[in-house]
Amino acid sequence: MKTTRHKGGETLALTILTILNSPFTIAGEQTQAFHIPPQSLSGALNDYAEAANVQLSYPASQAAGLRSNGIDGDYTSEQALQQLLTGTGLSAKQTTNGTATLVGQGGLVKVADTSQPSDATLPKVTVEADSGDPYDDPNWATDPYNKAYTTRKSATATKTDTPIFDTPVSVQVVPRSVMDDQKTTRIKDALENVSGVRAQPTLGGGNGFIIRGFRNSRVYRNGLLANADGFSSEFDAGNVQSVDVLKGPAAVLFGRIEPGGLVNVTTKKPLDIPYYSLEQQFGSYDYYRTQWDATGAVTDDKTVLYRFTGAYQNNNSFRDFIFTDRVLVNPSITWRPTDKTDLTLSVEGLDQDYQADFGIPSIGKRPAPIPISRSLDDPNSPVDHISKAQVSTEINHRFNDDWAIHNRFLASFDDEASSFVNPTPTFGPRELALLPDGTLKRNIFGQITHNETYATNLDLTGKFRLGFSKHETLVGFDFFQSTQKYHSFGEYNDPNPALNINIFNPAPSYGISPALIRQTLARPANCCANTGFAVFNNQWYGAYFQDHITLWDKLHILGGGRYDWADTGFSYTTSFNLSEATLPSRKDEGFSPRVGILYQPIKELGIYGNWTTSFSANNAPAANGSTFDPQRGEQFEVGLKTQLFDDRLLATLAYYHLVKDNILVLDLSTVNINDKIANKQRSQGIELDVTGQVTDKLSVIGSYAFTDARILVDHGGNTAGNRMPNVPEHSGSLWVKYDLNGYGSQEGFSFGLGGVAAGARQGDFANSFQMPGYVRMDAFAAYKMKMGPTKVTTQFNIRNLLDKTYYESTDPDSNIASSLGIAPGAPLTAIGSIRVEY
Repeated sequence: MKTTRHKGGETLALTILTILNSPFTIAGEQTQAFHIPPQSLSGALNDYAEAANVQLSYPASQAAGLRSNGIDGDYTSEQALQQLLTGTGLSAKQTTNGTATLVGQGGLVKVADTSQPSDATLPKVTVEADSGDPYDDPNWATDPYNKAYTTRKSATATKTDTPIFDTPVSVQVVPRSVMDDQKTTRIKDALENVSGVRAQPTLGGGNGFIIRGFRNSRVYRNGLLANADGFSSEFDAGNVQSVDVLKGPAAVLFGRIEPGGLVNVTTKKPLDIPYYSLEQQFGSYDYYRTQWDATGAVTDDKTVLYRFTGAYQNNNSFRDFIFTDRVLVNPSITWRPTDKTDLTLSVEGLDQDYQADFGIPSIGKRPAPIPISRSLDDPNSPVDHISKAQVSTEINHRFNDDWAIHNRFLASFDDEASSFVNPTPTFGPRELALLPDGTLKRNIFGQITHNETYATNLDLTGKFRLGFSKHETLVGFDFFQSTQKYHSFGEYNDPNPALNINIFNPAPSYGISPALIRQTLARPANCCANTGFAVFNNQWYGAYFQDHITLWDKLHILGGGRYDWADTGFSYTTSFNLSEATLPSRKDEGFSPRVGILYQPIKELGIYGNWTTSFSANNAPAANGSTFDPQRGEQFEVGLKTQLFDDRLLATLAYYHLVKDNILVLDLSTVNINDKIANKQRSQGIELDVTGQVTDKLSVIGSYAFTDARILVDHGGNTAGNRMPNVPEHSGSLWVKYDLNGYGSQEGFSFGLGGVAAGARQGDFANSFQMPGYVRMDAFAAYKMKMGPTKVTTQFNIRNLLDKTYYESTDPDSNIASSLGIAPGAPLTAIGSIRVEY
């Protein structure tokens, strides 16, 4: 079989032949129902062959890069095939010898004669070519019309295209389809679908997560670190294609990560098919959100592609005085000078005005019995602001089908400014700030942060055979540099009696003079001990290698290692003029190995185990000015993986034991908020994750985690043996969606129901108070309709369907900040949306 492209004529002929001794007859009088979702052309042809009950053979490699818009309705076989090819540049022609040929502009390609008697009956399809399985198509996960929950691959685990099922580590993916169904706008909500992962904001609104018991404030973007230590900028989900979580230490590939795991955000990339989407959301608490997505080819030969995504959101909150006004824009462009090389340039800009929220205090062993809507800040607090810009490039060059080189670069610039009337003293025994009669002492505090980070890597990937073994090899190098400037001002230790507020009756104390706020926040740098500047610098180099060996198609062995060189420094200064800052430098280096093995006794089952480590330099001072040795993590893990229902449902069951040493926490014996002490912690537990399709109509994503996380050694107190804060012993989630016409249908009803559950959690390292367990139920219903070439989806979501009162987390920074900063969950919240796609 031969396919020809004539220069200048743009001729492409793809031949579909019958395998049996019978012709392939396109024409037919009878119609039948076809429900084929938009996808790759090879996948669409595979679905068509099965629906039409014909047997096809075609060179699937020739269909690579071509996409079909799918079909949904009653057609004859000929009409269905022609409609399926609409927009691909191909059309179907029937020859007299029983051959159906797909042709482009310029004519046919002559093929071998396969004429046979025309009255033969064709059995059910068996396609002889590449698999045509849409789940294995490299474009499947990025198809904007893809509504399946199934995900087969994640580059986060290995930086290669090794299937998740063949990888001896625990990795979970939350695809775009789940985020669309759940109306996710922030990645913290997407992560509720993953076992052992919990959101934990900081005092004043910063983001962070707990993974397998350990806090993680770092988020990766397309495999590169996107934010500096300690300060996490806002992450809007408008430009997110998927959120991947790699469990356990993964320093072998990424270096600076916490041992609990890594969160990697994969962004949307330009596509070579035209797609346009506009969505308007509206809901409770004056919630309005507009988001858009436009992509396609700039040139006729599809060598230049573009994408422009973004969102605008404005909303109040169930919390008094709290609001968000955010805009996100993400232009990107891809250039493909040859069929082996592509270059993508992407820019992401976010600008947000908001009001920081430090939550409510605890009384005794529980959150204070006050309305969860009650804010103890002030309506006259200045508006807080976040500004973020990220510029990234990605270059891929394929030498051949087996070897390729990849380079990524990311520059991130974050500026954050926040101020609030906060509990004072912030650090120390809770009773100093909150009196028995409910009086909360306060003062005015502000902070400004500027982060500038640069990250890049260079990877060489290859596949080869050595005897009876198959190898997927990775060799790489990466570099990371960040400069962080932090300015704090105002008071967090000495309360102002004029600002006292009663948590049970706060109204008389609301309305602080804006002049007093401005005066407090504008005092000169040398006015008091609590006003100061800090500069932190981090510079990392890492070299790594990895080999994934497959024996007899059943045994997978993963081995690799990484060597890191870290140069860190910090200084307290009187200004942000770096010439005044003497940055004492500390150099650390270390090797981090990873070994894993997975055996598949049957096609549907994999048994695996791994041993992994992590390495992370500490960049913070002790009270005496000394520095700390690097953090070290070590994990042992065993588990099971299974793929069911034609490999459309993936489940992972894991047991792990994880220890981390030299963890830095606040030193409460000093007044400096930057002083740290080190301790040692351990987490062990069982996790279950299930994601995918049970049938074409039934989709599911769910998780369960048993987590026993404790402090082993406390060098600055008596918390050894205590449970880690904000880590429930039992937690889980379940989300089930049912499509009446199948997930690939362009029309019809779909609905879903889910829940998130967490047991009781300790609020601080001292275990001095607890947050009660909770179960939150969510639901949605949607209706899809076709209006010509346009698809319209109306959807209605309810979060916290039963309107339960619950508390999400406490501030992680210290015992006192935790006991005065409990974040309540939102009550019943409704969101309606209308989305137009074409």
